[in-house]
Amino acid sequence: MYQSFDVKGGPKHGRANLPKLRKALAAAGLDGFIVPHEDEYQNEYLPAANERLAWLTGFTGSAGAAIVLADKAAVFADGRYTLQVRTQADGELFAHEDFTSGALADWIRAHAPAGSRIGYDPKLHSPDSVAPLEKAAAEADAELVAVEANPIDAAWADRPPPPRAQLVPHDLGFAGESHAEKRARLAKELTSKHLDAALITAPASLAWLLNVRGGDVACSPLPLGAAVLKADGQVDLFVAPEKMTDVVRSHLGNAVAVRDETDIAAALAELGGKRVRVDPATTSAWHFDRLKAAGATLDKGMDIVALPKACKNDVEIAGARRAHVRDGAAVTRFLHWLATDAQTGKVDEIEAVVKLEELRRTSPEMRDISFETISGAGPNGAIVHYRVNTKTNRKLKRGSLFLVDSGAQYPDGTTDITRVAPIGRAKPEMKERYTLVLKGHIALATIRFPEGTTGSQLDVLARAALWMRGLDYKHGTGHGVGSYLGVHEGPQRIAPWPNTVALKPGMIVSNEPGYYKTDGYGIRIENLIVVTPAEDIVGGDVPMHGFETLTMAPLERLLIVKKMLTKDERAWVDAYHMAVLERVGPKLDGDVKAWLEAQCAPL
Repeated sequence: MYQSFDVKGGPKHGRANLPKLRKALAAAGLDGFIVPHEDEYQNEYLPAANERLAWLTGFTGSAGAAIVLADKAAVFADGRYTLQVRTQADGELFAHEDFTSGALADWIRAHAPAGSRIGYDPKLHSPDSVAPLEKAAAEADAELVAVEANPIDAAWADRPPPPRAQLVPHDLGFAGESHAEKRARLAKELTSKHLDAALITAPASLAWLLNVRGGDVACSPLPLGAAVLKADGQVDLFVAPEKMTDVVRSHLGNAVAVRDETDIAAALAELGGKRVRVDPATTSAWHFDRLKAAGATLDKGMDIVALPKACKNDVEIAGARRAHVRDGAAVTRFLHWLATDAQTGKVDEIEAVVKLEELRRTSPEMRDISFETISGAGPNGAIVHYRVNTKTNRKLKRGSLFLVDSGAQYPDGTTDITRVAPIGRAKPEMKERYTLVLKGHIALATIRFPEGTTGSQLDVLARAALWMRGLDYKHGTGHGVGSYLGVHEGPQRIAPWPNTVALKPGMIVSNEPGYYKTDGYGIRIENLIVVTPAEDIVGGDVPMHGFETLTMAPLERLLIVKKMLTKDERAWVDAYHMAVLERVGPKLDGDVKAWLEAQCAPL
């Protein structure tokens, strides 16, 4: 489906729906309620039926929360959404707060009335997130109350129905490993840890483990459901019956027992006396509470699927390379269009998104976009996770920068790329800032690092050139990416915040430093990169990992200040452009190919 440009969210939601929620809270005997962005599956991108935070506040960002009391309310958003939340959530109804660590707890501590009962839906919170909220409520002489029925669901009269997309097998030619092999491999790990089972609630983990895909979540081929993997390799799969077909049942075989998703509570009760791996980062407090009530011994740790899923095998990496060349051809056609037809100053952000989608959809392999395209002209480019709609749509005016962050889903890979193009003549400051961002991008792309290195240790490389000029950006530098799964995937990441997960061969991450001038322009250069096996360096003592760049599309040479680049940095740009020309060039012809050849000429 094409991206929608209807006006989503906005102040009218709060004005209409905040009174409805307060009425539902009063009926439930509650004095307040906590509304996270996450749904029952801890998803980042949600089905329409689970957009509770957007329904209440009008804020449509992919991370945030709200707290509602009888006489006050607050909405929380991080640095990516500072500008967006102020335009979407009515400041007269919701105080705007920074979504930093401990912010929700601090707000409860400061504002919860003594004796008040503040509700939360345990299916929407991880147990790790509940503990500090309980402590803060107690310190305010209030009580945090788990509710069985979410009051938003009661107040939301026209709530969309839950998604029921059918599951489909993910071909072995794309997966590279059968689900029987995956189940046996992970069952062996369970046995080695003296565990009886693992509870899996993350949709991407479920899809990877059983080599299935779905369509319950926009832009991601994810099936909503849960599974219990047992130490003998057998699996209980919990999904809505409408999602199953004879083809999928045959694919799963007798070792996977398919049960109705409503059976999950009974299945958790059956695990009494068992040792069960449960991930507090991806599994809700509700699941933890049920397992504890059943008498299971909880082994809190990382989702047993997460790390194997993140470390792509050779088949998945080969697929990613193919997908990025295919995607790169479409993006290159789009960049040529930006450099020619879109230079008039009359093209707008929505037209640009439609053009890019049309170019991508000429490939029969494309299944969907991997997220809603960020199409930011001028000041809108400075809104890190901007989503264009009919209300905010701007022209690509001459003398400005245009930022486009987009991606696609193919059966052999998921793509995510950001490029910046000048519309008309770029100002010297724009070129300088673009080149500083490029220097950081190159520093990360070329680094070599020993086994055990985490993304947190590498993040500073992407920021160093900016820092030396007193500049920075308020988002992470890299997120993991799935293999025809979610465009944002853990457990790896490259960011200044602590992360104990080492970067391992086969992990795909983004490399996307940026710079954003409020009310001016935005710059981000994003490629996907994959961690390579450790190799010896001549004269060295320690084998070193590195990165292979997967994304194949030209950089904007009109924005590069060549004298700011070192000899090695210029060499990297030339080598990258040579690779783009060699791999993408044969898929192009005519004016587009000639333009690409000019873009990829040595600096």
